[in-house]
Amino acid sequence: MAEAIAMVAPGRPLRDGLDRVLRAKRGGLVVIGDGPDVLSICSGGFLLDAEFSPQRLSELAKMDGAIIVASDASRIARANVHLMPDPSTPTTETGTRHRTAERVARSLGVPVLSVSAAMSIITVYCGDAKHPVQSTSWLHDRTDQALATMQRFRSRFDLALGNLSILEVEDTVAAGDVVSVVQVAEMLLRIAEEVDAYVAELGEDGRLVGLQSAELMDTVAETLHLVVRDYYVHADGESSDRPGALSVVIDELAALPSDELRDPVRVAKVLRLPGSLHDVDAALEPRGYRLLSRLPRFSDAIIERIVARFSGLQQIMRASLTDLEKVEGVGRSRAHSVKDGLSRLAESSIFERYQ
Repeated sequence: MAEAIAMVAPGRPLRDGLDRVLRAKRGGLVVIGDGPDVLSICSGGFLLDAEFSPQRLSELAKMDGAIIVASDASRIARANVHLMPDPSTPTTETGTRHRTAERVARSLGVPVLSVSAAMSIITVYCGDAKHPVQSTSWLHDRTDQALATMQRFRSRFDLALGNLSILEVEDTVAAGDVVSVVQVAEMLLRIAEEVDAYVAELGEDGRLVGLQSAELMDTVAETLHLVVRDYYVHADGESSDRPGALSVVIDELAALPSDELRDPVRVAKVLRLPGSLHDVDAALEPRGYRLLSRLPRFSDAIIERIVARFSGLQQIMRASLTDLEKVEGVGRSRAHSVKDGLSRLAESSIFERYQ
């Protein structure tokens, strides 16, 4: 579906042709793909094999039949074709053109475009999915609203994350502090998905929007993974090393309905935080993945070994150089980096707390 939507994005030749059909107040049915499966359900019509152009598509739409174009929409294969999909294929549409389009898309798995003259709308069918193509002005309005919302949530995310860092250094983290970071991060990811869909539909017009979205989403997904990895292990002895354990939690967060995502107790339960069903203020200690990842030139393998050697962030911060050097792959130089780096983070956190 994403590829099909991109093909009808503003500025693309196929979209120009469909817009011409709409402006002429005509309907149309366009199948994207001229493979054997498509040709096997075609009856009658004309064999063209002509280079695609918006003007040709508009003129051919004057005839009642379907138009068959190549899978990359570079050529028009046939026109005025009668399509005969399997009549037993289920459909939710009532109009003849839309019913045919949905049956072809479901039975053959190729994108099919239906242009409604009465409603002045273009609909994309692909498999079991259906997507009405929106106007460029509507898409720009929606992307502007989504970006403004994303900027507000990013500010909240940075604030909550900074507060979490301070509390981690001071060893005063509560479940609610973790939940607030996770909630905003997951909201940002959902808004970004919505913006990505608009960007795909806008085509070249959405390039700048995509850049803004990418900048606002920088490190959000990675940070969410690290926060979850730091805290969700405090439930019943589960280890973050268990294969697929982290992915399960991330997937459960992504599957939460919006109203449940706003419920801190529900999110705490997904994260397996202690006392999550009744008390979101239960005290927690991070394992240290996120703050260690902020240190330069530390690979994931070394961070994993450091965390495995000690029982939490406070133990890592209090560890001596000798204890740190005993961790495989650390050595004296990296041991100093851990001590100095975490000390600087602690100093900056204290400064931010009391400035």
